[in-house]
Amino acid sequence: MGRKKNQVTPVAEADRVFVLGAAARLFRQKGFDKTTVKEIAEACGMLPGSLHYRYPSKESILVDLMRLALEQASTALSEAIRGESEPLEQLRQGINAHLELLVGGSDMVYVLLFEWRSLHGESRQEMIDLRDKYELLWSAMLQSLSSQGLIRADVDRDLLRLIGLGALNWVATWFNEGGRYTVKDVGDFVWTVIKDGVLKR
Repeated sequence: MGRKKNQVTPVAEADRVFVLGAAARLFRQKGFDKTTVKEIAEACGMLPGSLHYRYPSKESILVDLMRLALEQASTALSEAIRGESEPLEQLRQGINAHLELLVGGSDMVYVLLFEWRSLHGESRQEMIDLRDKYELLWSAMLQSLSSQGLIRADVDRDLLRLIGLGALNWVATWFNEGGRYTVKDVGDFVWTVIKDGVLKR
């Protein structure tokens, strides 16, 4: 039996990161639709056939790239809040870690945010499921705050998570390193909004 369209052949993690990093740079520069498998192979110093052995389609490269980006996002968030027992500080550190990831110049994160339209069917659903898994980490933090009576009773936690992450993610579209605002400025402003509009006084 042949491989499914987006089934990836297991490779060493270092090779995976190298290939996906090269693909992410091209997808960011040219867009997914205008990038060819041949260009990705050339950027990796590989023959197209060797790349095809690992990834049977261009979409399978995009899927695994987004999968890796979400893995990195989940790891960054988990590490940021590890060891923090105070729920409020967990949330603040989580926000800062998410912002740092967004503006850190990662091609993979950029592609994750802006190439969703290129996925279809099962591939799109897989990424939605992985995104939801990442957002569960945020849901758990908000639930902890709520259970301790730290969030106002009239605040819908699901809407807070959805709108909050949407606003944070949008920072990637306008943030300019060396510009008017630093990452700390953005993080501090977000925290002020949360304190004044979400948390109980």
